[in-house]
Amino acid sequence: MNDTHESNFDLYVHERLKEAGIEADYQHTSTVQLQEALSTASKNQTGERGMPDFLAVVGEYVLVVEDKADREKLCLRDKDGGISQSVEATRDYALNGAVFYARKILEGGAFTKIFAFGNAGDKKHHIMKPVFVGTDMVKELAEIETFGNFSPENIDRYYHSAVLEEESPEELRVDEVKRKAAILHEHLRNYGGLRETEKPLVVSAILLALREQGHGFSLDLLKGDTVAGNTDGELLYRYLVNSLTRAKVSPQVKLQKVIDQFKIIENRPVLNTIRDDLKKTPLRFFAEYLKKEIYSAVVSGTSHEDYLGMFYSEFMRYSGGDGSTLGVVLTPGHITELFCDIVNLKPNDVIFDPCCGTGGFLIAGMHRMLQQSGNDTQRRHIKECQIFGTEIRDDMFAIATTNMILRGDGQSNLTCEDFFMKDAGNIQLQGVTVGFMNPPYSQAKNKATANLSELNFILHLLDSILEGGRAAVIVPVSSMIGKTKDDRTLKAEILKHHTLEGVISLNRNTFEGVGTVPCIAVFTAGRPHSPDKLAKFVNFEDDGWEVKMHRGLVETERAKDRRQYLLDCWNGERTDPPSSFMVESQVEAGDEWLHSFYYYNDEVPQEKEFSESLADYLTFEFGMIVHGRGYLFREGGRPDAQS
Repeated sequence: MNDTHESNFDLYVHERLKEAGIEADYQHTSTVQLQEALSTASKNQTGERGMPDFLAVVGEYVLVVEDKADREKLCLRDKDGGISQSVEATRDYALNGAVFYARKILEGGAFTKIFAFGNAGDKKHHIMKPVFVGTDMVKELAEIETFGNFSPENIDRYYHSAVLEEESPEELRVDEVKRKAAILHEHLRNYGGLRETEKPLVVSAILLALREQGHGFSLDLLKGDTVAGNTDGELLYRYLVNSLTRAKVSPQVKLQKVIDQFKIIENRPVLNTIRDDLKKTPLRFFAEYLKKEIYSAVVSGTSHEDYLGMFYSEFMRYSGGDGSTLGVVLTPGHITELFCDIVNLKPNDVIFDPCCGTGGFLIAGMHRMLQQSGNDTQRRHIKECQIFGTEIRDDMFAIATTNMILRGDGQSNLTCEDFFMKDAGNIQLQGVTVGFMNPPYSQAKNKATANLSELNFILHLLDSILEGGRAAVIVPVSSMIGKTKDDRTLKAEILKHHTLEGVISLNRNTFEGVGTVPCIAVFTAGRPHSPDKLAKFVNFEDDGWEVKMHRGLVETERAKDRRQYLLDCWNGERTDPPSSFMVESQVEAGDEWLHSFYYYNDEVPQEKEFSESLADYLTFEFGMIVHGRGYLFREGGRPDAQS
């Protein structure tokens, strides 16, 4: 260790390794093959023994870690932009030294897959940079904040994804589902003449009917009969009603409201008439496609509900560029899962989503609680008594109900009604402890619709949750700015009765193709916001998700690392993150509840940056003097009288 600063940074790095479950040795190793490989690995390149700051063996991989207390000592590049291996570089720079050690280990022959890490800075402001060193490649990788991707559970997946750039089985599966959804979308348009809002209903109807294959339904029944009562649409309708009844959708008024949405398939001629090019009706053609490509494609180890649910969700997104043509903005799955983490969802929680749309939040919450549950009785109670939602649109309500059934639950407490017409006290009687919401955006266009603002939705949701309950909402950043008098009044009302825990600014592509820049606001319900309370404001625009051509918004190898870092900071496990990522501050109703409002630069300039700034200033001053404006630098800043 060179000095106290480097020693402290070593401790920080060691903590990060430990939290990832990586057992690393500090400046030594008990692995004989590594001892032999490093016996001539002095960074001064004298042929004497050398040892990196940390060494770890994780399966077939070796992790080599070098730390420096000065961020300017991260990496020295050669004239071609590569990682220099000169004596000065390997001795004085973190990444250069780590790669030097990695190559020595590679020469030893016992290990062929090595991750070298150059870390530079202190625990608050630092850079942690991995490089893969293999027999036939040296590949620089994206900077990290955690070692989670290099844990025993994740390192092999990370190697194949980040180093070999192979698609994981999960990615291939999602791509396959997206492809099938795209094909079906084209079929519905070409053969069904369906509007965007009708396509999900037709697909839902067929999927519900296919669930009755063990109860009398067969594709052979769909013969294109024109006799009343025997059309393909009427047969499908009859069996989807049976499916809904078998799923125990109740009460009867709810069941009927869902059923009514599917009448579109009964007698619409274009769907029930045999086409010459298909030799069958479009409905049978769609049903055959769904059966073959979805029901018959369920692989071992994948639950029926999960596969169908994934297809259903992807079809919904494809159907309108993330759902926009349906009049809604569907929340991406990685965000619904993040909500569960942010509020620390537990199996005894009761979830309420007042604008449930297709049910994304409720499904994510239900799955999280079921994963944590201990027995079948508890799982049944979660499904029957701990999931609540409302949706104002009839068609979306039918889709949400279908989605819940496809995910293995037909008894969720969904209602089709206006959230603002529901009494907050009555909702509280249901025991709601967690509120999730993605409200309709930009509905408050004038004084007549001012009551439909996102802040009004937030306030009514918070009033509907039991004291001490948690709420997370995803809204446009504009709703957190609160420029108008009405907005400031609503924000003051929220703080009067509830606590703002913080706001997380998100990737502007979260709602790809929609143009809305979102953020997540998190609250504790029923407890007035203390003037001394420090709320957290996070800049999570760099979340590791990127828009890629022909694939849309996709998860990169950085996403898991960024998510874990966010949660560590949010939960207080990282006690001193840089202000560029998170600021803790007291808040007032007139503030903009966003990271950009509270951000201050807490980074001490590096010597190089200071020198460059000073040089720029002196050049500017000299230029002004040469042009007769030296007076600008004198007290008063005014020219002499004779000037």
